[in-house]
Amino acid sequence: MTTIQYPESADLRSLLRFAPEDGHIWLSEHRMLLLHVGAMSELRKELIGSVGQQQARRILTRMGFASGMRDAELARKTRQARDPADAFVVGPQLHMLEGCARVEPVRLEFDMQGNTFYAEFLWHDAWEAEAHVQAFGEVDQPVCWMMIGYASGYTSAFMGRFILFKETQCAATGCENCRIVGKPAEEWPDADELRPYFEADSIVGRLLELREEIEAMRHTIACPRKTPDLIGSSSSFLHAYDLISRAASTSVSVLLLGETGVGKERFARTLHEMSARKDAPFVAVNCAALPDELIESELFGVERGAFTGAHASRAGKFERAHGGTLFLDEVGELPLPAQAKLLRVLQEGEIERLGDERTRKINVRLVAATNVDLQKAVSAGTFRRDLYYRLNVYPVTIPPLRERPGDIPALVDALVRRFETLHGKRIAGISDKAMHALKLHSWPGNVRELENVLERGAILAPQNGLIEIEHLFIGALPDDSQEHALSARGELEAAHRPPQDLVAAVLASGVSLEAFEQNLLNRAVDQANGNLAAAARLLGMTRPQLNYRIKKQAG
Repeated sequence: MTTIQYPESADLRSLLRFAPEDGHIWLSEHRMLLLHVGAMSELRKELIGSVGQQQARRILTRMGFASGMRDAELARKTRQARDPADAFVVGPQLHMLEGCARVEPVRLEFDMQGNTFYAEFLWHDAWEAEAHVQAFGEVDQPVCWMMIGYASGYTSAFMGRFILFKETQCAATGCENCRIVGKPAEEWPDADELRPYFEADSIVGRLLELREEIEAMRHTIACPRKTPDLIGSSSSFLHAYDLISRAASTSVSVLLLGETGVGKERFARTLHEMSARKDAPFVAVNCAALPDELIESELFGVERGAFTGAHASRAGKFERAHGGTLFLDEVGELPLPAQAKLLRVLQEGEIERLGDERTRKINVRLVAATNVDLQKAVSAGTFRRDLYYRLNVYPVTIPPLRERPGDIPALVDALVRRFETLHGKRIAGISDKAMHALKLHSWPGNVRELENVLERGAILAPQNGLIEIEHLFIGALPDDSQEHALSARGELEAAHRPPQDLVAAVLASGVSLEAFEQNLLNRAVDQANGNLAAAARLLGMTRPQLNYRIKKQAG
């Protein structure tokens, strides 16, 4: 049996940050809420009155279970190098820090291989018992459902197997305090009766499924045949998608406008897939990547002997796209001679290979794209006015990512799943603080930049872990708001920031930022006698953050 002594909780308090100007509370990377117990009591009362006690118990238990699993992630990061018991009691200590109860350890026996587990704790002044008594009076059965869910979820995630906690006595039944016991589910004789409270209910689940099906049908009506490659629900995005949908049934040439990285080629491919040409070729050409002397031969083809090195006749991109779609990206970069030939193709529907006098009929839908202002290019004399009018028949502007931040969560989810498969690792998702930072970023590179940032995050994130803010951004973070920490006496104080005279002294010293960081890391490790977890606490960071910086300096 392990005698439990709670370690100092400064490392956990340091994870709690208040950013009142932004309306955020952070527990490490997780966004938190400060709620009135009275409001939670009303919620419990309404749930019990509307769906019945069994369904309310199931909902609240699952809610607590999810919360406990989140806190288990913090335990693994915060005290991973310390004694297993110290790491495990992060859960009870966080439960106290979060205001649920005073948790008194009674007995704890476990091994990290998961072969044995037994735990017993007392809850003093449990909020859930008090709330139930205030709403319904004393009862004859334990009622701390959310808190039991938390203990079970935390321990199951920590141990890597389903550990079931039961409330063997409850203050709501007239006892002095609540007592909970946890052990593997198979060791409880009534586990089969309790298991449904931790699983999705078939009736509630089916109702949710039906609601999702109805929403999907509504979405299908609003956005018929929407393809999975295009992700977004903002009004500006849906407007661009609607224009593409309307053009799909026609053969009109489409001009896609927008900043670099907004996904113009994805829109072009979607237009092709939605059209009657979907079974014919889709050919993409980046005009900016072709040398001027090769553009005409690449687009229109070349006959043998047309120029030195032309040893064989070759079809161009227009011929290869016959019956389908030709996507000309960066069309504003075409030289003027190629623009003249392109205009003739659009007007006559025929091409002439370089070095050939014969014309060939082609049936191609042209989709052009550019991130430059073609009107300004026309005024500057670098783009033909008649070609501009011919291309600008059906313009579609794709909005930049900064104008549709509400689409970022759906994009992030899809991209993380893609990079999981690509890099062969399992990722639990993205932390709340990391998601908040993604929404704050201005994204000058748009969706392409988001893809790059998330791929880096997927690579740096631990196996089965969350992508955190430190995995995404190198250097300054998007969020520079003032935060406040919780002191040992429970008082808010400004999060630690170096005094201005120290900053001035470092700048005056002429020491590079890299050298200063290396010296600071080494001094903290030396002062902690080589204990990386203690050194991380001195620096106000987590141990994985410290490990990352040490490896970066060594590499």
